[in-house]
Amino acid sequence: MVQGNDTPTSEFLLLGLSEEPELQPVLFGLFLCMYLITVLGNLLIILAVSSDSHLHTPMYFFLSNLSLVDIGFTSTTIPKMLVNIQTENKAITYAGCITQIYFFLLFGVLDNFLLTVMAYDRFVAICHPLHYTVIMNPRLCGLLVLVSWVTSSLYSLLQSLMVLQLTFHADLEIPHFFCELNQLNQLASSDTFLNDVVMYFSVLLLVGVPLAGILYSYSKIVSSICAISSAQGKYKAFSTCASHLSVVSLFYGTSLGVYLSSPGTHSSQSSATASVVYTVVTPMLNPFIYSLKNGDIKGALRRLVGIAL
Repeated sequence: MVQGNDTPTSEFLLLGLSEEPELQPVLFGLFLCMYLITVLGNLLIILAVSSDSHLHTPMYFFLSNLSLVDIGFTSTTIPKMLVNIQTENKAITYAGCITQIYFFLLFGVLDNFLLTVMAYDRFVAICHPLHYTVIMNPRLCGLLVLVSWVTSSLYSLLQSLMVLQLTFHADLEIPHFFCELNQLNQLASSDTFLNDVVMYFSVLLLVGVPLAGILYSYSKIVSSICAISSAQGKYKAFSTCASHLSVVSLFYGTSLGVYLSSPGTHSSQSSATASVVYTVVTPMLNPFIYSLKNGDIKGALRRLVGIAL
């Protein structure tokens, strides 16, 4: 990254959610609490699943991976934001910004893939219950997670390398609380046509296709549930995928709302505020959503807490 006089630029400035001095302590306390709840909640899900043999099933295997990814997703952005607020320094180094982009894309795409895999798992469980254990065998489950990690890693590496090819003027201010790819492309002084093409094509491929898979899976799930004669059977079938459907709606509803809306319809500051929902709020709520009406998870958590005490 270089300035117009080819002098290397060493840092960016993250403007955050607000520049009002009186709001900084409030933001620090709020996001610190949300971060701690996110890490603790998702960590408890991972420990509960790993410690209880009754939860060693594909659904909970994917759930524990999702919790791990959510911890990484939130840890990519919030700690740096908290440090900047506490030190009253908005700077982030160039290397730190590229690193943040890499891990943000890695965990963001992984979140997307895991939600798709979990939708497929629910599709098989409800639409093909007799063949569930044969189809969702440990080898396939491991392969699905491995492919998700490899694909996400390669994509985030590609985007990070493409950002390295861009040039920027000095003292760039990013109107966000983290280094967001689209914002960085807009601030570049060099031609970003190829970067934009790759970014939007990737969104279509890595987000559009999995989302279509989720919608297809749930269309089949709804058809199967409607075919069940008893009301109790319908409720039981729906309850097995209600938590996942809630998380999918929250994640995609907010993230697509931010990235697909026209730049002219909202400010960069409002985009940063909206991004809080899928980068912070959704990972924080996931453990509560999955454990609130899940007797297996609640039982495992009670046993886990009992062992700890």
